[in-house]
Amino acid sequence: MPHQTPASPWRRFLYENGLSLTVTLLVLLSLAGQTLTGWHDYNDELKQLGRAKLELPAYVTSGHWVEATFENWESEFLQMALYVILTVKLRQKGSAESKKLDEEEEVDREPNPYNDDAPWPVKQGGVVLFLYKNSLSIAFLLLFLGAFFLHAVGGTEVYNIEQQAHGEPTVDVWGYMGTARFWFESLQNWQSEFLSIVSIVVLSIWLRQHGSPESKPVDAPHSETGK
Repeated sequence: MPHQTPASPWRRFLYENGLSLTVTLLVLLSLAGQTLTGWHDYNDELKQLGRAKLELPAYVTSGHWVEATFENWESEFLQMALYVILTVKLRQKGSAESKKLDEEEEVDREPNPYNDDAPWPVKQGGVVLFLYKNSLSIAFLLLFLGAFFLHAVGGTEVYNIEQQAHGEPTVDVWGYMGTARFWFESLQNWQSEFLSIVSIVVLSIWLRQHGSPESKPVDAPHSETGK
């Protein structure tokens, strides 16, 4: 039985945007929890280093908060960028996350500039269309690079505070990006994101979730590829 869209404008808005609103709320709640717990944890570290504690407003602009936040965001944006790009050409037999093995799909067709409802870049054509055709992966890659750099900026501040406390030389951002610590922080997150991609791609071959667009229909054979 198909869902009926609510008549009330407010309820209609919630119905049409429920997924993004719910996930955004989860992001904000977990970020608030991370901030509060990170604030207390970092003040404990500062106390051990003989430095003054930070008030909460100062903490959310500190290197510790910036590093902790963007170190995780960087790996998420990298995951999504690679996932979008790799699924253009690569296939996995039986996976709901793969395009079909031997068939052209709707996403493969060339855009029609004469479609009245087509976005304006499609009607514009040329370089604008080329960028729009790849805009999702470009956006994720730019977000990744931005988060990657902010991770380095925040990490540099934390690293230098520790270095000063131990009478060791400090480094600039580029120097910090050359340390094993920076790459350990990055790679431990990257591998977990790659693992999550492998998990959804492979597990969706045999496992199902009724009603989810990320799953094949419950009665679909294991060999069926795509949604």
